[in-house]
Amino acid sequence: MTWKIVADSGCDYRTIENIAVDTLFENVPLTIQVNDEIFIDNAQLNIDDMMEKMYATSSASKSACPSPDDYMKAFDGASNIFVVTITGTLSGSHNSAQVAKKLYLEEHPNVNIHIIDTLSAGGENDLIIKKLNFLIDQGLSYEEVVTEITAYQTKTKLLFVLTKVDNLVKNGRLSKLVGAVVGLLNIRMVGEASQDGKLELLQKARGAKKSLIAAFDELIKAGYAGGQIIIAHRNNPKFCQQFSEMVREKFPQAVIEVIPTSGLCSFYAEENGLLLGYEIQ
Repeated sequence: MTWKIVADSGCDYRTIENIAVDTLFENVPLTIQVNDEIFIDNAQLNIDDMMEKMYATSSASKSACPSPDDYMKAFDGASNIFVVTITGTLSGSHNSAQVAKKLYLEEHPNVNIHIIDTLSAGGENDLIIKKLNFLIDQGLSYEEVVTEITAYQTKTKLLFVLTKVDNLVKNGRLSKLVGAVVGLLNIRMVGEASQDGKLELLQKARGAKKSLIAAFDELIKAGYAGGQIIIAHRNNPKFCQQFSEMVREKFPQAVIEVIPTSGLCSFYAEENGLLLGYEIQ
């Protein structure tokens, strides 16, 4: 096998449709701990069960990154490897991949490994993986793919819409008072991944309709002009449909893909949340 695209579960894809010739896609899952139970974020994960148990406990649930050995196993069998990780500010997955690269190259010095810290999660990670597959399929060299994907990453962004913030409160990232207000007043948190990979709040919108308008306004403000969009959502098809209609009304040519969130992205976005990746000019 010539190529591998390796992604942790900051990505929502379990497989890639129409994968490039001589290419494999490998998932390296994170794990999520709810009380004493460990959930592995792979294709067999029952996300509904995990979320139900997570909301049933008052204790903070936690995620854990893959080990370097997990990554090294995923590297085997390819000459050119691209690794896509969730933002390094939320997880140690990127650092683990870097350690794995160093160790692997000691034994396999002729292999090429390029690691991408997306500084993001969810839909933006999915866009980067989709673009990697496209570039490889065009017959580019390893060096050309590195150049192209590095340039592409400067033209992608992440927008999030959160309906619940239980995890943020339990983990001490938001006060209990703010969490209560979000729940009681039907507030949606609309924000983005910042340039240094942190989740940054842009607006607080009351109700579903205002959150739609707020999300669309932020999309346009950031420079969206009709490029690709991937909406990764946790049980919120209605928002996805309405948002897609708003986008296509202004940009009929827009290509919009809607997919369910991975276990890890469900953990961060929570119920009815969205992690929307999009291209800018």
